[in-house]
Amino acid sequence: MMPNQAYIRVGSIGSGGGSAAVANGGSGTPSPPASPRRSPRMHRRGAKDGGGFGGRRLPPGAPRTLAQKLAWMLLSLLLRRQAIFLFAPLIYVSGMLLYMGTVSLDGVPAIISRPAPGSLYRSPQLYERLRADMDADNSSDGLANVWKHANRGDGWRPCINMNTSGLSESNGYIYVEANGGLNQQRTSICNAVAVAGYLNATLLIPNFHYHSIWRDPSKFNDIYDKNYFITTLQSDVRVVDKIPEYIMERFGHNMSNVYNFRIKAWSSIRYYRDVVLPKLIEERFIRISPFANRLSFDVPPAVQRLRCLANFEALRFSNPIESLAETLVSRMKERSIDNGGKYIAVHLRFEEDMVAFSCCIFDGGEEERQDMIAARERGWRGKFTKPGRVIRPGVIRTNGKCPLTPLEVGLMLRGMGFSNNTLIYLASGKIYRAEKTMRPLLEMFPLLQTKETLASAEELAPFKNYSSRMAALDYTVCLHSEVFVTTQGGNFPHFLIGHRRYLYAGHSKTIKPDKRKLAQLFANPNIRWKSLKRQLLSMRSHSDSKGIEIKRPNDSIYSFPCPDCMCRSNNTEVSKSLPAR
Repeated sequence: MMPNQAYIRVGSIGSGGGSAAVANGGSGTPSPPASPRRSPRMHRRGAKDGGGFGGRRLPPGAPRTLAQKLAWMLLSLLLRRQAIFLFAPLIYVSGMLLYMGTVSLDGVPAIISRPAPGSLYRSPQLYERLRADMDADNSSDGLANVWKHANRGDGWRPCINMNTSGLSESNGYIYVEANGGLNQQRTSICNAVAVAGYLNATLLIPNFHYHSIWRDPSKFNDIYDKNYFITTLQSDVRVVDKIPEYIMERFGHNMSNVYNFRIKAWSSIRYYRDVVLPKLIEERFIRISPFANRLSFDVPPAVQRLRCLANFEALRFSNPIESLAETLVSRMKERSIDNGGKYIAVHLRFEEDMVAFSCCIFDGGEEERQDMIAARERGWRGKFTKPGRVIRPGVIRTNGKCPLTPLEVGLMLRGMGFSNNTLIYLASGKIYRAEKTMRPLLEMFPLLQTKETLASAEELAPFKNYSSRMAALDYTVCLHSEVFVTTQGGNFPHFLIGHRRYLYAGHSKTIKPDKRKLAQLFANPNIRWKSLKRQLLSMRSHSDSKGIEIKRPNDSIYSFPCPDCMCRSNNTEVSKSLPAR
């Protein structure tokens, strides 16, 4: 045998046992046996070879019964065609639907949608249920002990420094239009004083823009003491009631020819310096219209001081308003002699337009709904019916945005410890459906007064058709009350709270209720009088603790005069600095 010769023995073929040798002249490594050829089909065997199905041999342990065979075939089909599993969810859902169609739903409990707590107006039901307990519990610490934080030793006193350096030559004249109601106009006036002083300009007495909502044609001197205003500011800002003739000749005596700035709301004082001042120096006379809220709350101390001076010192109501208002205050004190001349003033916002604007639902049914639809169209045509606008009265109520009703004000005050012999002054416009809505409040506080009950028709006649003058009367009576209660927000309490802080050593002496919590309490069908009273006394105590607050950045000095308009003081200094009431 040659060294490189190899033999491969192939096993017997057929029935013979012979062998064959094949010479290979290649590599000395033996080659593996060739793999048997696979047939794409299994060899069929007859039934005689072993049972099975379809002529196919079954593996060991395969089913032998008909049911088992069918199941085995189905499983084999699924394993071979795995894409069929994609249809399994559809088959399952279809089967469930077919099954549910055969089941009766008569025994399935209905799903009841319950309103969220506090989302419905249920105060009338609460009043009827608790009225007997309320009347039996007429005890009160009332007006005697309502404010525990008002006379602390770290009180505040007014301290607006006056300018003693004199005024330099004016850079020109500024004319502004004050729009809105009484207190929005007040904002415009104070901001105009601040801007004019900062720009070293001469301020023309602001013009009051007539508005279709307030419908009050009153001029500045109809509401404020013009001469007192000019005199108080004379060391800080020049104020005149007429533009010189030679200036008006340049503009053809036509105010519309004067350059008008359309300034964005809450503009910075830098904008006035960089944009308005150059034009003022060039033109010598400019106007800014409209002017409400056109100056940021965040301004330098010198500008803030001018705001303080204008709001708390220079703006005094005209003599006719001041005279009648002082008379109303005196009459309130006389009727409250049993409480030391102290009384509560409530600012109630339940006029028809306020109820309509709030989009809240009360207890007037279909008649109320139609009234509100009509009122919204009159005042805000199309605003509440825009496509896509969704109004959710329940959400509005739970968020504390609904105006308090007269009934809710009465419940709140009785729960806060004020007895039914407490004298209350109600500052309000025309109450919506007053004959019905005012009845519960008068039952709880029969001594309630308004300007119409305190003054005669003859005394009110000069003010009757002027909303701003009537609001000025309310403002003064509320300013001098022992307790002021705000129920809805807005410019009226915004200014009044700050003015009261200025007068009362930094404490607002104001009850500002948590209306979200009130909505929960008044809608609770299980609450008892003692529990309700405990919660409301806690709310009153919270208002007391928040009476003295320091202004933060971007707060308004009209609500928070400390520390920009006031300085810390001891009790003796405070009592000497407060103006006579």
